[in-house]
Amino acid sequence: MGLIQAAVGALHGTLADQWKEYFYCEAMDSDVLVKRGVKKNGSRFFEDNVISDGSRIAVADGQCMIIVENGQVMDVCAEPGAYVYDTKTSPTVFGGKFLEGLSAVAKETWRRFQFGGGPGKDQRIYYFNTKEIVGNKYGTATPIPFRLIDKNIGMDMDISIRCNGEFSYRIVNPMLFYTNVCGNISKDYERSQIDSQLKSELLTALQPAFGKLAEEGIRYSMITNHTTEIADNLNDVLSKKWTELRGLEVVSFGVNSVSIPKEDEDMIKTAQKKAMMKDSAYATASLKDAAAQAMVDAANNSGGAMAGFMGMNMAGNMAGNLFGQDAASQAVQPAQPQAPAAEGWKCSCGAVNTGKFCSECGSPKPVDETWTCSCGTVNKGKFCSECGARKPDGPAVCSNCGWKAEDGSSPKFCPECGNPMK
Repeated sequence: MGLIQAAVGALHGTLADQWKEYFYCEAMDSDVLVKRGVKKNGSRFFEDNVISDGSRIAVADGQCMIIVENGQVMDVCAEPGAYVYDTKTSPTVFGGKFLEGLSAVAKETWRRFQFGGGPGKDQRIYYFNTKEIVGNKYGTATPIPFRLIDKNIGMDMDISIRCNGEFSYRIVNPMLFYTNVCGNISKDYERSQIDSQLKSELLTALQPAFGKLAEEGIRYSMITNHTTEIADNLNDVLSKKWTELRGLEVVSFGVNSVSIPKEDEDMIKTAQKKAMMKDSAYATASLKDAAAQAMVDAANNSGGAMAGFMGMNMAGNMAGNLFGQDAASQAVQPAQPQAPAAEGWKCSCGAVNTGKFCSECGSPKPVDETWTCSCGTVNKGKFCSECGARKPDGPAVCSNCGWKAEDGSSPKFCPECGNPMK
């Protein structure tokens, strides 16, 4: 017995107009996984469990049809179109585009369930929904252990996470699903009949699936960015129960949110802060901020500023024991201003110099001959322009090179450049 392709792409409405007896399946919604085919003869429907030789069978897109005789799978077709049931031909397998390699699997399954001889007493046709079954909600009733690894700070600890979202699956081997799940159903097999079991097994498989993400160093807060990897990991974990036993596979896995208990979150933050404190620069900056705040608190201390500053010094000593005296002293002491760089002077030729003579033209550094009187007036001459006071005597200064007689002497010529002294 087998199937002969009659009219590829023919709809069951066309068959009803032209053929007297045919099997078909109405459109299957997402809640129905398996539906028994209905035989129509003229205007009447039959369920007499007999497939007559020459019966016409319609297969729609997104469906896979199997012929069952006495509970054994006899033929499979997953390619849309219209077919003629012929008891004189050998069993055939039409895989179409429904997963590469299905034909080989179907033929092997048929050999295992082959029923010899003529037509049996009970013959049925079942249609399987091969579309993606979406909208399956899940949620972790109890926390799932998750190993948190952060090589940057040397963190390796176990936390508990909760998550929720949706996943989708599909039937990839209808013969396994029929043999091990639904069997000879009288009408429909709906997703609600297996959803509870699938969700339970899915949540059980989440722990090893998350474990693979943890080994890659992915943080729990980034799980929502790795849903594709989770779906692959779930298929690896569930392959024996779902794919090899029931003919199912996970298509996609979505995560709406991930949360951890407050105590785990605090523990992670504490560990991260301790790791950051190992950096002396960060530790010093943190201590400086703390010291600044401590000064403000000490000044506002209800017991007096002195008591507050005593407490601040005690805290500084403790910080020195924890982080080293250098870091502590830098934190509690204000930063010392850096010595200003030596100022240069600008020659009349435009060159900027720091020595006594211009590096471009050789001109001597100009001498500042100004002096400040006791009345506060700045003068250049021998007498104050404001009060008339005489310029106080000072060390002789060369007007050419700026040399000063620090010992109080008054030579006639400069010992540095030989210029006459004024």
